[in-house]
Amino acid sequence: MAMFYFGKLALCPALWKNIKPQNVCRMWSSTAVRKGLALPFSAQHVTPSRKMSTPAADLHSATVDKHLPLNKLSEEEEMMRDTVGRLAIEVIQPLVKEMDENSRMDQSVIDAMFENGLMGIDIDPMYGGTGSSFFVANLVIEELAKVDPAVSAMVDVHNTVVNAVFRSHASPAHKEKYLPRLTSDTVGSFCLSEPGAGSDAFALKTSAVKQGDYYIINGSKMWITNAEHAGVFLVMANVNPEAGYRGITCFIVEKDAEGLTVAKKEDKLGIRASSTCMVHFDNVKVPEENILGTIGHGYKYAIGILNEGRIAIGSQMIGLASGCLAHTIDYVMQRKQFGQSIWNFQSMQHQISRVATQIEAARLLVYNAARMKEAGLPIMKEAAMAKLFASEAATETTSKCIEWMGGVGFTKDYPIEKYFRDCKIGTIYEGTSNIQLNTIAKCLATEYQM
Repeated sequence: MAMFYFGKLALCPALWKNIKPQNVCRMWSSTAVRKGLALPFSAQHVTPSRKMSTPAADLHSATVDKHLPLNKLSEEEEMMRDTVGRLAIEVIQPLVKEMDENSRMDQSVIDAMFENGLMGIDIDPMYGGTGSSFFVANLVIEELAKVDPAVSAMVDVHNTVVNAVFRSHASPAHKEKYLPRLTSDTVGSFCLSEPGAGSDAFALKTSAVKQGDYYIINGSKMWITNAEHAGVFLVMANVNPEAGYRGITCFIVEKDAEGLTVAKKEDKLGIRASSTCMVHFDNVKVPEENILGTIGHGYKYAIGILNEGRIAIGSQMIGLASGCLAHTIDYVMQRKQFGQSIWNFQSMQHQISRVATQIEAARLLVYNAARMKEAGLPIMKEAAMAKLFASEAATETTSKCIEWMGGVGFTKDYPIEKYFRDCKIGTIYEGTSNIQLNTIAKCLATEYQM
């Protein structure tokens, strides 16, 4: 299918038709014009083989003036948000119920994520990425979650965990080899958790024993997102158990590696279309050159990346809560009892207003943490707060929405019960709510020098 491109972001004609040319023109920087790059709303169809490379600065100027509100978006950010919103409605929404029932991500959805540049959001265009930002990645995650949190989870882990590790810690050779694949057609998966290493993630038992120019990996990983579709796995294994967590090292393992087995998917309560599997490593032979970064620094990479990932989970939760609330408000405004709309009852208005306030507060926490990350500031406390508050706000929102919908909210005829099921994982993965509270307390103790 012919595609239109804004920088390196591929958009199908169905989405481009809803974008006003004057808005795109304002976004296309004067730098790009001076370089003679074609205007993105040109009638010309640009095929993938004719894509134009644009520096990230030309595509993205996401840093909002420090004096503006946190939720004030640049034109580029607004365009990405609105475009992804339309993509989610047009491509994903028709398949949500079927994917949830079958516990399987439709391949057309995965393809659409790649084709529209959503699997390499903050990756440099030289590697096939969109060249945007971490903040924009969170906007994408939020918008997708409004329609299907399962798709949002897939895109989240791929961008803010797998791609982030490569972007931040991989060698130039590894970036050149893997990032073009991860931005075009290969799903990535991050293997940290194990049956005996959940909240205590660095108690992992998976080992990597050096034999000549190779390492032999043995062990099992659990709760691995994207495992069913992944072509590349980032595996945390210990090369020196006697050194404890300081022996943990990150390995790049290909899906077709002999001895690697992806077990059956977990039969989950929510985000069912997002694959979650155990992954077994039985004498998997990995070249020494497939060590990502530095030997023994895997735990450092995991800590840093999981802090970023917690912000993304917060984005997923505010998107989920917003989508659920939107469906519910539409219903209560139309539903009549006692001769008037349910919405007209003051008690309903007060309850809904309170939930809407919590969602907005969560959004500001998440946006603030994301902006801080982009500014290069410490985010450990802010990321934990954002994930904690957003996940709990989503939990309350979905529960209340079912109550406000009444009996129909308890059925599968409306999407509210799915949001209710999907949100529960937000208080669990990438650190449970108790772990977030522990993290916040440690940061506070340091701040107050206790």
